[in-house]
Amino acid sequence: MASPCINVCRMGDVSGLCLGCFRTLDEISGWNLATEDDKSAIFAAINRRRAEHDPCGEEFRGDCDR
Repeated sequence: MASPCINVCRMGDVSGLCLGCFRTLDEISGWNLATEDDKSAIFAAINRRRAEHDPCGEEFRGDCDR
Protein backbone atom coordinates (compact mmCIF):
# COMPACT_ATOMS: atom_id res chain seq x y z
CA MET A 1 0.00 0.00 0.00
CA ALA A 2 1.39 3.39 -1.00
CA SER A 3 2.23 5.99 1.61
CA PRO A 4 -0.25 8.86 2.03
CA CYS A 5 2.68 11.32 2.08
CA ILE A 6 2.21 14.29 -0.27
CA ASN A 7 5.60 15.89 0.49
CA VAL A 8 4.19 18.63 2.72
CA CYS A 9 6.17 17.43 5.72
CA ARG A 10 5.46 19.87 8.51
CA MET A 11 3.95 19.05 11.88
CA GLY A 12 1.12 21.16 13.28
CA ASP A 13 2.00 22.78 16.61
CA VAL A 14 -1.45 22.29 18.11
CA SER A 15 -2.60 19.05 16.48
CA GLY A 16 0.62 17.05 16.38
CA LEU A 17 -0.40 15.92 12.88
CA CYS A 18 1.47 16.34 9.62
CA LEU A 19 -0.08 19.26 7.76
CA GLY A 20 0.11 17.31 4.51
CA CYS A 21 -0.96 13.74 5.23
CA PHE A 22 -2.67 14.05 8.64
CA ARG A 23 -0.49 11.34 10.23
CA THR A 24 1.19 11.41 13.63
CA LEU A 25 4.98 11.10 13.95
CA ASP A 26 4.55 7.51 15.17
CA GLU A 27 2.43 6.65 12.11
CA ILE A 28 4.97 8.27 9.78
CA SER A 29 8.02 6.63 11.33
CA GLY A 30 6.39 3.20 11.52
CA TRP A 31 4.87 3.18 8.05
CA ASN A 32 7.50 0.96 6.37
CA LEU A 33 7.19 -1.73 9.04
CA ALA A 34 3.39 -1.53 9.39
CA THR A 35 1.23 -4.45 8.28
CA GLU A 36 -1.41 -3.95 5.59
CA ASP A 37 -4.04 -4.01 8.35
CA ASP A 38 -2.15 -1.32 10.25
CA LYS A 39 -1.88 0.80 7.11
CA SER A 40 -5.62 0.42 6.48
CA ALA A 41 -6.29 1.58 10.05
CA ILE A 42 -4.02 4.59 9.53
CA PHE A 43 -5.88 5.51 6.34
CA ALA A 44 -9.17 5.28 8.24
CA ALA A 45 -7.75 7.59 10.92
CA ILE A 46 -6.56 10.03 8.24
CA ASN A 47 -10.06 10.16 6.74
CA ARG A 48 -11.59 10.83 10.17
CA ARG A 49 -9.03 13.57 10.85
CA ARG A 50 -9.72 15.24 7.50
CA ALA A 51 -13.45 15.20 8.24
CA GLU A 52 -12.84 16.82 11.65
CA HIS A 53 -10.69 19.67 10.33
CA ASP A 54 -11.22 22.20 7.57
CA PRO A 55 -8.62 21.16 4.95
CA CYS A 56 -8.46 24.73 3.65
CA GLY A 57 -8.08 26.29 7.08
CA GLU A 58 -4.97 28.01 8.36
CA GLU A 59 -3.47 25.00 10.13
CA PHE A 60 -4.15 22.13 7.73
CA ARG A 61 -3.09 21.82 4.11
CA GLY A 62 -5.11 18.69 3.30
CA ASP A 63 -6.62 18.60 -0.18
CA CYS A 64 -7.19 22.32 -0.51
CA ASP A 65 -7.46 23.63 -4.06
CA ARG A 66 -6.60 27.23 -3.15
